[in-house]
Amino acid sequence: MAGALSCGFSFHHASFPLFSQKNQSKKSSLMFWSGRTADFRNNASRKPSFLDQILDYIEGGPKLRKWYGAPDLLPNDGSITGDEDNPDVEEVRDAILVTDGDSDIGQMVILTLIVKQMRVKALVKDKRAAREAFGNYVEPMAGDANSKMFLKKSLKGVRSIICPNEGFLSKVDSLRGVQHIILLSQLSVYKGANGIQALMKSKARKLAEQDESMLMASGIPYTIIRAGALQNTPGGKKGFSFKEGSAEKGSLSKEDAAYICVEALDSVPQTGLIFEVINGEELVSDWSQCFMGLMEKAARRLG
Repeated sequence: MAGALSCGFSFHHASFPLFSQKNQSKKSSLMFWSGRTADFRNNASRKPSFLDQILDYIEGGPKLRKWYGAPDLLPNDGSITGDEDNPDVEEVRDAILVTDGDSDIGQMVILTLIVKQMRVKALVKDKRAAREAFGNYVEPMAGDANSKMFLKKSLKGVRSIICPNEGFLSKVDSLRGVQHIILLSQLSVYKGANGIQALMKSKARKLAEQDESMLMASGIPYTIIRAGALQNTPGGKKGFSFKEGSAEKGSLSKEDAAYICVEALDSVPQTGLIFEVINGEELVSDWSQCFMGLMEKAARRLG
């Protein structure tokens, strides 16, 4: 299997062995991925995809959690008990907040975070659907992002934010306490659109510009991933290209994009990092080294 991401996926394959295909009926409750996983599972001769294995892992329950050393689950209602509303209690910031958790790529990010055994909070429109999809591995949050009370609750215990789509950052007034924000931006794609496509994407372009501007002025370390056009193709099949200007016309698998967002959590820039990425020929075996190289390249460009 070619491509840098395949190296990362192989790591997960080594850590999480191929699970059996039993409990087929239960997977229908995973409504976020039911349509897509059905396509893979109807072909018995086909090797389970990376995301199928993650779903199997989620459904393994307490037994698998003990095997893999996963943290304790949240209560059944998805809430955190104890000192949640006590402002005098010093909070531990160890959670990753995923905005737009209902979206395809938001779900991919969440699944990848679960496999990495991270504490996950997600902004969703339907908490019940999120619980049915991810069980107690995710703390779903539903509400108005413009509400200071809701935002404060959502950010409680949050170390980093992953924004898989534009539109969240420009709505919020304060992100106090957050240590790193990762934004998956389609701004390069929007700028490259012409004619009717440019008109159709004008609102999305405005949101992307607002989010990027807000992030760069926030004073919080940030990573802006300007991806090419996002495609519903399997990840881990190709390499990458980080050339400036490539995102305007190139494309990137959504699965690859989600994986890069999660890998960026381990490489926090001093101030900010902006780079473009599409699927290409460059193989990446070490994402920490890759991000370090991108930071050094950005520093030379500014210097």
